[in-house]
Amino acid sequence: MADLSPVLAFAVTAAILELTPGPNMTYLATLSLTHGVRTGLAAVAGIALGLGTYGVVAALGLAAVISHSPLLYELLRWAGAAYFLWLAWDSWASERETSPEPSANQSDEPRQAFQRGLITNLLNPKAAIFYVAVLPEFVEMKGGSVVAQTLLLSLIYVLIATLVHVTIVALAGALQPLVAVPARRRLIRRASALIFVAIAIWFFVATKQAP
Repeated sequence: MADLSPVLAFAVTAAILELTPGPNMTYLATLSLTHGVRTGLAAVAGIALGLGTYGVVAALGLAAVISHSPLLYELLRWAGAAYFLWLAWDSWASERETSPEPSANQSDEPRQAFQRGLITNLLNPKAAIFYVAVLPEFVEMKGGSVVAQTLLLSLIYVLIATLVHVTIVALAGALQPLVAVPARRRLIRRASALIFVAIAIWFFVATKQAP
């Protein structure tokens, strides 16, 4: 049985990394502020699935392939930035007003948020780098199955990330009634579009590999 010390050390490292402001934090705060807690939690579930998928990929050794393939890495990087720009356009173009009865589009918001949370994380090559460069440092060669340890650490990471993300959604969602007025919601949507553009640029710069 693996020593718990590396597991605890990994948990602390993961918590520090997740508490550092990043695209997921900004995306979830903006989404929950404009669309509410239910939609924000759906996005959290999508992000968790994306992170968990990379954990399984890492256990199978495929994350290293992504990390060491410049072409694949760059394709993911460009696709991720392009997707954030598409989210910006979608937010700017949306002029749907709030009505007393939920519209068909509004009822679809959690499903769309789940899909977007999943896609943005699957297109993030930094996730692959984390599982290749950081997580293996806490795997003990004499601590049992490497695959089992990788899956355990991946699960811990996803749980910590999800806890942080749920907290962000709850805090931002608490402020959602303040922007319930249609004019304010329109202003927030436009501001959200600009934030997504900033995230796209941030994402593109942050994921650039050193020469």
